[in-house]
Amino acid sequence: MNTNTPSPQTGGVPRRGFLKTASTAAAGVALGSLDLTRSAHAAGSDVIRVGMIGCGGRNTGAGAQALQADPGARLVAMCDIFMDRVKRARDSIKDELAKSQKADQVQVPDDHCLVGFDSYKQVIDASDVVLIANAAKFHPFHLRAAIQAGKHVFVEKPHGIDPYGIRMVKAACDLAKQKKLSVQSGLHSRHHPGYIETIQRIHDGALGDVVAIEENFLRAPYGVIGRDPKLTELEYQVSTQYHFNWLSGDDVVQSLVHNLDRASWVLHDAVPVKCHGVGGRSTMVEEIYGNVFDHHGVTYEFPDGVRLYAFCRTTTGCYDESSSIILGSKGKASILNARIWGQNPWRWQAAGADPHQLDPYQIEHDKLFAAIRSGTPINAGDYMVRSTTIGIMGQISCYTGSEITWDQFNASEFFYPPKPEDCHDGMASPVAKGPDGSYPVYKPGQTKLL
Repeated sequence: MNTNTPSPQTGGVPRRGFLKTASTAAAGVALGSLDLTRSAHAAGSDVIRVGMIGCGGRNTGAGAQALQADPGARLVAMCDIFMDRVKRARDSIKDELAKSQKADQVQVPDDHCLVGFDSYKQVIDASDVVLIANAAKFHPFHLRAAIQAGKHVFVEKPHGIDPYGIRMVKAACDLAKQKKLSVQSGLHSRHHPGYIETIQRIHDGALGDVVAIEENFLRAPYGVIGRDPKLTELEYQVSTQYHFNWLSGDDVVQSLVHNLDRASWVLHDAVPVKCHGVGGRSTMVEEIYGNVFDHHGVTYEFPDGVRLYAFCRTTTGCYDESSSIILGSKGKASILNARIWGQNPWRWQAAGADPHQLDPYQIEHDKLFAAIRSGTPINAGDYMVRSTTIGIMGQISCYTGSEITWDQFNASEFFYPPKPEDCHDGMASPVAKGPDGSYPVYKPGQTKLL
């Protein structure tokens, strides 16, 4: 079944060099934190300062959605590796807010436009709510730093790319509960009203027993960037981070995680006992495609014997499909179409609108800011950790050709080097091109990671 849902927004990626963080920038950032407990019943009258770590397409969208979610929200600081990306995101958000006469909610002077690997520190210091949507390698590290500083957080998926990172995410979310801080996830399916009702009906028995699940995310490559000769090797890889596994975690983790989150949700938030995967790079071998695979297939086995078959591909000239198909003893369901066939046919409708016209991206921010205002924190840590772990173990199985168990994964401390906290401006790239001009990839059957 081809539902042809849009792929996640990635936006354009600039191709200019790194800029050193100006020493005056740190001095120019306002410190301190709004007492959100005190202002819990301010009904939007008090300011909530918002900062952005990462200024690509996804966080540009998140920034606009955060400001739309609360009239008291003010964007006050932004950072990225590239200054032109920061300023372009600032202008884009202001233009978007101007459509609803809210452009004055963007209050980011030039000295709050920050660059460099360490610029996240100033953004966290300046903000009450931190939006994190940069290279996924850094999501756990920046999440932890924001929670330790006492800030509420929205963090985009994937929430980690390796066992080391996902362990950091769990610890950060546990700390957020202790500090009564909100953590919201970019796994937006959890906020789509049509998906919610479809899965509730499955839980209520509309399909009988769930027998198997098929998940597909098949499409052409995205975020492909040609090399700018002015960039160093490190700068180039960061500018096209989706195509390097040390930054993005590859496609099972980066994109199929949405599907895996929905599948686990259908199975009452179950986790697989084990998985085995196949994958490789078949045709997308030029340097612009980095060192990621262009196709993956993973089979997960759950404790009750249900099997989940999950496929993703980033290859041109092939059949495309985005779908979440649930097969049951009494029928089948399409989560993305919010529809059930079989003994209990049903289709969700919202005032005559197609389910894809709703915006769960906005809803997730509405819920985050409502929680902050009410003083009743929300914490998505449980499914953030669970669904991301399912994705990472599948990716590692594809890379190695080995069966990976849930327990084996959770006992591992593997990470794609270097650790996020060891990354710094001007460091050597951890990945280099081979003699043929392309980047070498992992070899199933030979590669050992765990």
